[in-house]
Amino acid sequence: MKKIGLVLIAALVLMAACGKKAETFDLALVTDLGTIDDKSFNQGSWEGLVQYAREHNISHKYYQPAEQSDDAYLTTIDLAVRGGAKIIVTPGFLFEVPVFIAQDRYPNVNFILVDGSPHDVTWSDFRTNSNTVGIHYAEDQAGFLAGYAAVKDGSRRLGFMGGMAVPAVVRFGYGFVQGAEYAAVEMGLDSGSVSVNYHYTGGFAATPEAQTMAASWYNNGIDVIFACGGAVGFSVMAAAEQAGKKVIGVDVDQSAESPTVITSAMKGLRPSVYSCISDYYAKKFPGGKELVFSAANDGVGLPMNTSRFQTFGKADYDAVFRRLANGSIPRMDNLDSEGSPKVVPVSLTRVTEVR
Repeated sequence: MKKIGLVLIAALVLMAACGKKAETFDLALVTDLGTIDDKSFNQGSWEGLVQYAREHNISHKYYQPAEQSDDAYLTTIDLAVRGGAKIIVTPGFLFEVPVFIAQDRYPNVNFILVDGSPHDVTWSDFRTNSNTVGIHYAEDQAGFLAGYAAVKDGSRRLGFMGGMAVPAVVRFGYGFVQGAEYAAVEMGLDSGSVSVNYHYTGGFAATPEAQTMAASWYNNGIDVIFACGGAVGFSVMAAAEQAGKKVIGVDVDQSAESPTVITSAMKGLRPSVYSCISDYYAKKFPGGKELVFSAANDGVGLPMNTSRFQTFGKADYDAVFRRLANGSIPRMDNLDSEGSPKVVPVSLTRVTEVR
């Protein structure tokens, strides 16, 4: 009799466990190989999601793929959908193909593709469905502000160290050169008095090679390097700390990462993700659109409150920002296939590509 009673209790426990509702998460973010605390792209996007979720008491979770591949990204998106996601945020161009597929596979799930446009694997079919929105940024304007401010603040020998030569990184670099040139012309500097070393590392990881190159540039007289490649920035910061030189951060305000960071060329990652999620819950989701966040809608900028400039002040910044916002300064977003800065028109600035 006792044995039968134990069996019945075990059965009841099992039934209760089976009947327990699985935990679901309405908002999800799928990272690439990076993490949500990368102090850069993933973190900025995640913070926008978390801000909205906490303000409105909405369940949320992030998922990280096992490897860098379209299949791994799709598998992780599948996992988020099975976990109950109504909105999935995917930061980065690496999600362009996975989201292209997922938007058809899950028509009742909404996708926010940050820094990309959905397309097929052959690059022949570009399509943003009504359940998807693509977010883009005027990186050339953010880069312009960084280059302009650096020269105005007294730097003459600059460096640009990008990660992979993908469109967003290329636009940052082109704008950086354009901004340095614009400041040189405005200040009436002699031809060649401003120079820019220009290099793509080919990846977004912190590596000894990137740190060695940055150290070499600093030792050869470069004042400040615009580190535009995710964790590549940490390699540059390490070199700057040893050399007593300066760094310009990227994507988010990186001033807390090192005292060498004098400013950061920021994208409005947090507010743009927040805005799209807010639109979804207000039944105004901008599905089927490719949104551009620029100076005109405060989508890019420098964090002047935490910048460590010597002479470049808020009034100087506001004046040039207004010119960018109203279109007085043309955008430098015409990209070539290799990301070469040779397409940037300069007359006073000497640009040296380092391959």
